[in-house]
Amino acid sequence: QVQLVESGGALVQPGGSLRLSCAISGFTLDYYPIGWFRQAPGKEREGVSCIDSSDGTTYYAGSVKGRFTISRDNAKNTVYLQMNSLRPEDTAVYYCAAPTMCATMTAHEYDYWGQGTQVTVSS
Repeated sequence: QVQLVESGGALVQPGGSLRLSCAISGFTLDYYPIGWFRQAPGKEREGVSCIDSSDGTTYYAGSVKGRFTISRDNAKNTVYLQMNSLRPEDTAVYYCAAPTMCATMTAHEYDYWGQGTQVTVSS
């Protein structure tokens, strides 16, 4: 059974950092590309970052490039999203999904999704 479980969301002040985790069961990280997505209230879901399954190439949305870093730990079968220099506009529910089409930062509704973790950036 495939499961993706996100954790690490919290309330943080602007300029702060968080590390989100996506723990995966049911397949290994070399099988599917994994993406991070976010959805803010009243807005459409958007792709944030992606890591390729074969060579670990990483992709970022322009709004987070230079601030967020995606990585993976194959031994723990977990993908991380390190978020630095957080801004109020980063406030959203963050999801991981597989498989993700990294080049377009998209995933289908029928793909595997986690339940989401809330990130709130506010003073």
